[in-house]
Amino acid sequence: MPATTIKLDIMSDPICPWCYIGKSYLDRALEQNPDHPFVIEWHPFQLNPDMPAEGMDRRAYLEAKFGGKEGAVKAYAPVVEHAQKAGLKIDFEAMKRTPNTLNAHRLIHWAGIEGRQTAAVSALFKAYFVEGRDIGDTDTLADIADGIELDAAVIRRLLDTDADQQQIIDRDAHSRKMGITSVPTFIVAGKHAVPGAQPPDLWSKVIAELNEQESNS
Repeated sequence: MPATTIKLDIMSDPICPWCYIGKSYLDRALEQNPDHPFVIEWHPFQLNPDMPAEGMDRRAYLEAKFGGKEGAVKAYAPVVEHAQKAGLKIDFEAMKRTPNTLNAHRLIHWAGIEGRQTAAVSALFKAYFVEGRDIGDTDTLADIADGIELDAAVIRRLLDTDADQQQIIDRDAHSRKMGITSVPTFIVAGKHAVPGAQPPDLWSKVIAELNEQESNS
């Protein structure tokens, strides 16, 4: 890693397919550019902040959101296409519920304290998009925590309280006040916003430019 590190803040939601795709593109660029300067931090942004705590049937949710089955299929066609391009598997048939992601964001926050934040984000994406698991469920979140070397019993106890709930809600609100309306949104060095799932080539260019600026400074 270069002598000077640069913060890359990522606003994301674990049930956002474009966030899943965007992360895979970024991961590819980082693998191709091991000299990248980025230090990554993930930030909460709930796509559905008004979702009931227990979540809801995914088909009913999508059909209500997109005006029926045809609308939902049409809205998700680009997701399917880009996921295939990115080499990602998304098992839409297995995804039965759309969860409230507040607790998933709390897990990401706690994982960050232990230096396991990106591992938590990756595990949540896999659980939801590949395995079709309900990532609003306490047992599921405790199991995911265990899989990334966090203490599942501690996470379960925290989830049974309202610890850090307000912090997540406030950070989400802060992002919206900054003008962020969709995710993923990447913010480079606290000032340059890069919206959407950008291809690896774009990230490689950004990294090259940042490294050039560093060598010329």
